[in-house]
Amino acid sequence: MRQLELTFQGGDVLLPDGLMPNGEIAIAEGKISNSAHGRRVDLTGYLVLPGIIDPHGDGFERHLAPRRGAMKQLTEGLFAAEAELAANGLTTAVLAQFYSWEGGLRGPEFAHRVFEGIAEVRAGLVTDLLPQLRFETHLLDDYAALPDKVSDWGISYVVFNDHLPHARLAGGKKPPRLTGQALKAGRNPDKHLEMLQKMHRRSSEVPAALETLCAVLRSQGVRIGSHDDQTEVDRTIWRARGVQITEFPETLEAAQAARAGGDHIILGAPNVVRGGSHKGNASALELISMGLCDALASDYHYPSPRRAALLLARNGVLDLSAAWALVSSGPAQLLGLTDRGDLTLGKRADLVILDKASERVAATLSGGRVSYLSGEIAARFLA
Repeated sequence: MRQLELTFQGGDVLLPDGLMPNGEIAIAEGKISNSAHGRRVDLTGYLVLPGIIDPHGDGFERHLAPRRGAMKQLTEGLFAAEAELAANGLTTAVLAQFYSWEGGLRGPEFAHRVFEGIAEVRAGLVTDLLPQLRFETHLLDDYAALPDKVSDWGISYVVFNDHLPHARLAGGKKPPRLTGQALKAGRNPDKHLEMLQKMHRRSSEVPAALETLCAVLRSQGVRIGSHDDQTEVDRTIWRARGVQITEFPETLEAAQAARAGGDHIILGAPNVVRGGSHKGNASALELISMGLCDALASDYHYPSPRRAALLLARNGVLDLSAAWALVSSGPAQLLGLTDRGDLTLGKRADLVILDKASERVAATLSGGRVSYLSGEIAARFLA
């Protein structure tokens, strides 16, 4: 596919060593170039930043199934999701898809359709979409076949979750929202409860099965993460399995344990923007100020990475370079994407251009191709 050859001048460019006012940056053959190329575009009044890399997001779900049963062609939903990603400055996005006992949009059958859809459209999109499998740890009957599925679906990143309501099940109580959950999955509520109880009773089998599964996935070169770690013990156990990414640790203890063990820490950008967790977990803002964050994820809201990074810089929690690194070079490093993440010469031409006054996205380029262009800046590009 044809890539642009352009030289941007007059904007403030965020380079690895800091912000260059009234700077110049060129792109050619999909990469950052060391010499002027093509037509010059005046970006006076704009910020030129590395494209946002989202290490975990499920906001695409509303495009794939805006109403239950309404969207049959998932590829159309993926095109719509890419438009939202690009409009928010994301140039690489990890699409986090559940493989869960919850069924419905989180069930194995839907996961299969989503991953097939991503594989079908990915080459035709500008934004780089990377599939992530979120696997429920108590689906023991699915362990044996999972490595082959991961390989067939082209998945390089697997995260483990456990959303079983263990406390309620152990106490012989019916979990909240059980009836609605069962009906969404197309199950009889009594049968759904019976399934949950059966999985809960097999909890003692999970640790050994996880050790084996993690070893197989690692041998396939798959990155592995844990989700919602709560304690130092949680993180220590996961690390022993070779799981070196912790997504959204719920406590300071878990985050500190991750940092002490050299693990990667992903926090939620909406947590930063909101000023706290909507579930009452550890404040991302406080963890960031303590150096306990390597990357910010959109989680469920694609505008949040940009807003969170700019808020951190505006409030003096971090300087702009360090704040923006949490949505660019930080995610690139933990995902092993060595060809992107900053505006170093020779790296992918992934850029987001912001209006300095409003801090809104004016243009997004991924791999040297435009994925989003709007307003005044469009006139400058097309002049």
